[in-house]
Amino acid sequence: MSRFELASDRTFQTPALAEERISAFLRSVYGWMCVGLGITAVTAFVMAASPDVVFAIARNRLLFWGLMIAQLGLVFTLSARVDRMSPGLASVLFIAYSALTGVTMSFVLLAFTATSVGTTFVVTAGMFGALALYGTATSRSLAGLGPLLFMGLIGIVLASVVGIFWHSDALQFVISFIGVIVFTGLTAYDAQRLKAMALAMPSGHTTSYAIVGALALYLDFINLFLFLLRLFGNRRN
Repeated sequence: MSRFELASDRTFQTPALAEERISAFLRSVYGWMCVGLGITAVTAFVMAASPDVVFAIARNRLLFWGLMIAQLGLVFTLSARVDRMSPGLASVLFIAYSALTGVTMSFVLLAFTATSVGTTFVVTAGMFGALALYGTATSRSLAGLGPLLFMGLIGIVLASVVGIFWHSDALQFVISFIGVIVFTGLTAYDAQRLKAMALAMPSGHTTSYAIVGALALYLDFINLFLFLLRLFGNRRN
């Protein structure tokens, strides 16, 4: 299933009912997103307070890649099984993913200065808010951007894999620059798609679908933050 490929089981009789459903759904989505970011931030700061533990995880390749695979597994599970998942299980998986991301984000807190992290977070929050508002409010369809953004995302993944074996500052700069562009577009695109998601989701699955929507925006925010930090952040000596 693509990011938000849904099968609608109802049509809404009046625009007012549709608008009410969209508003309630978006409140739930952004609420869950804030919960996820909060869990990630707390976990990252707690882990960063014990640098020896963080460095031990980073040096243990098996454990480090195990964390990466576990995060990917949780994302694919939530995205692919949302229509068959109970709200309780979806909540637990999202919280677990947010906490695991906090563990990996602790590496970032130790790699960059506190000023860089704080400034970049504020900039990211401002950009994200403006883009999400645009995606939600605009009457212009952003559906045509989907294939281009997906291709850009695949390109970033492939280039990042190459970057693991070929250490080049120029390549990392290009990856980060393109990453900012791609996740800028995805933020607006996903925000607009949430409106369609609200109307298309089956009855009785509001919480599960809200969590999947929150996960998409959460990923947009985190990746936008990381790419901006790589572009403009100052590393510790």
